[in-house]
Amino acid sequence: MEPDFIARLRTQLGGPRDGALLRFSLGNALLGQGDAAGAAVALREALAFDPHYSAAWKLLGRALADAGDVAGAIETFERGIAVARERGDEQAAKEMGVFLRRLHKPAP
Repeated sequence: MEPDFIARLRTQLGGPRDGALLRFSLGNALLGQGDAAGAAVALREALAFDPHYSAAWKLLGRALADAGDVAGAIETFERGIAVARERGDEQAAKEMGVFLRRLHKPAP
């Protein structure tokens, strides 16, 4: 992602297009740039708009893991799996389950 893209997304925050999708897009772009902490903030904001957004739970867990917050990532994936299952989003639940198992594996 280009820094200009992130800047364009940020200009829309607080405007009529602000919402879960915009915050998710910003979090995804920030994570792509290696800013896991900034991505986590944006993704938490996406979940404040829509706490049933399975993809945001999954990406937040990845951002937290990338930021070194393993406990936070585990908790996020567990909550995200529950949300995804409530919505019938089994694919997202499976993907988060894979990430969760990887976090539980001891490091070699």
